[in-house]
Amino acid sequence: MRAARRWTRVARTGVGKGWVMAANKLSAEIGGRTLALSNLDKVLYPEAGFTKGEVIDYYVRVAPTLLDHIGDRGITMRRFPNGVDAGSFFEKRCPSHRPAWVQTAPGPGDRGGQIDYCRLTEVAAMAWAANLAALELHAPMARADDIDAPTMAVFDLDPGPGTAMAECAEVGLWIRDVLDGIGLRCWPKTSGSKGLQVYLPLNAPHTHEHASSFALAVAQVLERAHPDLVVTTQAKVARKGKVLIDWSQNSRHKTTIAAYSLRARPRPTVSTPVSWAEVEAAADGASLSFEATDVLQRIDAHGDLFAPVLTEVQKLPDPGS
Repeated sequence: MRAARRWTRVARTGVGKGWVMAANKLSAEIGGRTLALSNLDKVLYPEAGFTKGEVIDYYVRVAPTLLDHIGDRGITMRRFPNGVDAGSFFEKRCPSHRPAWVQTAPGPGDRGGQIDYCRLTEVAAMAWAANLAALELHAPMARADDIDAPTMAVFDLDPGPGTAMAECAEVGLWIRDVLDGIGLRCWPKTSGSKGLQVYLPLNAPHTHEHASSFALAVAQVLERAHPDLVVTTQAKVARKGKVLIDWSQNSRHKTTIAAYSLRARPRPTVSTPVSWAEVEAAADGASLSFEATDVLQRIDAHGDLFAPVLTEVQKLPDPGS
């Protein structure tokens, strides 16, 4: 079976081993844990013929890199039990049927108050989430142990009707230049969907309000400088032919697609860290879309291009300065 072939490869990596395949079900030892996996040949990406087994395979193999970025955060899972062409739902509250070793952490919650989110801290937890068809993993700006202190700020660039990645790339370069002008460094990644995201690492005490107000100020500077292409309002009527700089993703209650997460697109595209040189090429029309296999090859060739976001310490200008 196709899924069995995939898992043979995973077993050889040493990440997954001791698997037994029967009737499209798998008992696998992954990272020292035994998991029961099911429906491995179920196609979750019909256009690409990409199966649930291949989703699990991707998340197991990317986990050593991905976990650096999400292991310390409460994760919101977006699940697609019947594939990307069927319905989905966001799951903030960690399921009660989770294995005892899947950790949880309190997060901002919902209207009913604080809830416990899943913390995916090990390879086996990644496989468990993937087995739930949690194709997308969304992460907050703050770590689980201090949800009121963001470790980064994000500029989420969303193309409106009549614009695409080339325009997002151009706006991303403008953000980079503005930040560089005040001594701040930032790193780009694709959204894995249509847009681009620019991350500004902080890793020093800040509030969500400070990060949000700073992101808004930068967005408004660019909106004034380039009113023909940049917009900061969510109103659909204002977004035609323009790129939205969504600064509101820095809210305490918001999450953004995690680096290296799959997306629920027709093909298994991934939110992929990229270089500024690649963004410059994309502004000139080059493709900036990567699928699961591409991303694993990129990690092998270049390592984790997003690693500096974890360690770069920077301070935002004081509010009002």
